Amino acid sequence: FSLARKEGPAAGEAAKVKQEKSPAAGGGKGDTMRFGIKTLDDVQAEGKTTLCRVDINQPVDRETGKLKSINRIEACVPTIKELSDKGAKVVLLAHQGSDIEYKNFYSTKPHAEVLKTLLGREVRWIDDVCGPAARAAVRDLKNGEILLLDNVRFVAEEQTLFEMKLRLTHEQQAKTLLVEKLAPLADLYVCDAFAAAHRDQPSLCGFEQVLPSCMGRLFEKEFCTVSQVMEDPDRPCVFVLGGAKISDAFLMMKTVLERGAADRILTGGLVGNIFLTALGKEIGQGSVDFIMKSNYGEYIAKAKELYARYGERITLPADLAWAEAGRRREASLGGVPADIAAVDIGGETAGIYREAILNAKTVFVNGPMGVFEQAPSEAGTKAVWRALADTRAHTVLGGGDSITATEKYGLTDKMGYICTGGGALIRFLTGEELPVVKALRHGAGLCEN
Repeated sequence: FSLARKEGPAAGEAAKVKQEKSPAAGGGKGDTMRFGIKTLDDVQAEGKTTLCRVDINQPVDRETGKLKSINRIEACVPTIKELSDKGAKVVLLAHQGSDIEYKNFYSTKPHAEVLKTLLGREVRWIDDVCGPAARAAVRDLKNGEILLLDNVRFVAEEQTLFEMKLRLTHEQQAKTLLVEKLAPLADLYVCDAFAAAHRDQPSLCGFEQVLPSCMGRLFEKEFCTVSQVMEDPDRPCVFVLGGAKISDAFLMMKTVLERGAADRILTGGLVGNIFLTALGKEIGQGSVDFIMKSNYGEYIAKAKELYARYGERITLPADLAWAEAGRRREASLGGVPADIAAVDIGGETAGIYREAILNAKTVFVNGPMGVFEQAPSEAGTKAVWRALADTRAHTVLGGGDSITATEKYGLTDKMGYICTGGGALIRFLTGEELPVVKALRHGAGLCEN
């Protein structure tokens, strides 16, 4: 997440996230447990060896060994600094490289250098994860010192293939090599990796089974913000859903409509085109052909069902745009040429969406309105993003394309909350209990009251 927040009454009200007392917490004095999870305010860190799982996975320039971005590292600095300032012996666990291909993995050494600069203090690094050298380095830590271990995905049990094929329970994860080697050296586990909260891996879900556990400041901000959107948003609450990740969009849509979280959904991109096709609207045969060739035909039936039940809350594009000889063309639904593939919402739709966003008090966005990477098909996304910048509503953005669009138009500082953890965010908004959230709730019960 980018922690920048827009000023104004609406944003301030939306920032008030309710706190919940859990039976496990006992409601004791000073208990700031949120949604069944302990926070840093609930634990004593001084003198304790603290395993802190962060998500500092960043794109790497392999020719220079430098990181292309440091936004995720910047986001977890407050938690690391707080633990160090409180006198904890801080051991950082992190992965670098996504997906299941080993060639994507990379050392965390560049991250240590960035952390040194951001924290203004020494950050030790070792090219080991849980072997003898790593364990010796952990034992040597003094109060306030920070150690970053190498990429946890160099350990096979941390790889996605391992997770997907074996599907270990959290109890079984507690018996994996990583946890059995490091947990005996530690007193506390802190998870500050909400962006990876949809992963079910030992470094994320195993330590909570054997160590007192809590969430870090970034995880707390992220989890409580998205919980607010789902459970108690300032209203009207508008969801803007576009892009091409259809399965995620439809799962999310069904959940937020059924639960009443969304007062209105504005559709664009492939999501909008599927709904228009489901309702028999003329959007160009090229668009329909693309839907069918991409094996998205099943979502036409799902769109029909959703619109039949919640049509009064689903807003569809009134006009569409396409590219012709490198130039932008627009037409109302009935005027789109038969052989055309629509690549953006039209100007009339952008105006309707702008008004809805300006009149909202909470806006959640996932996915652009069209192929914003190209000039002829970016006007819809650009107009909607400008509305997001202009509204006084509390805005929450998620997903890689949404972030890319925000950066392209120079609007990062104009948004309320920007989530870099797309996978975890989408899973949460589809109603799924995230594995790390479940594990942290278990770890909360191991904390002293």
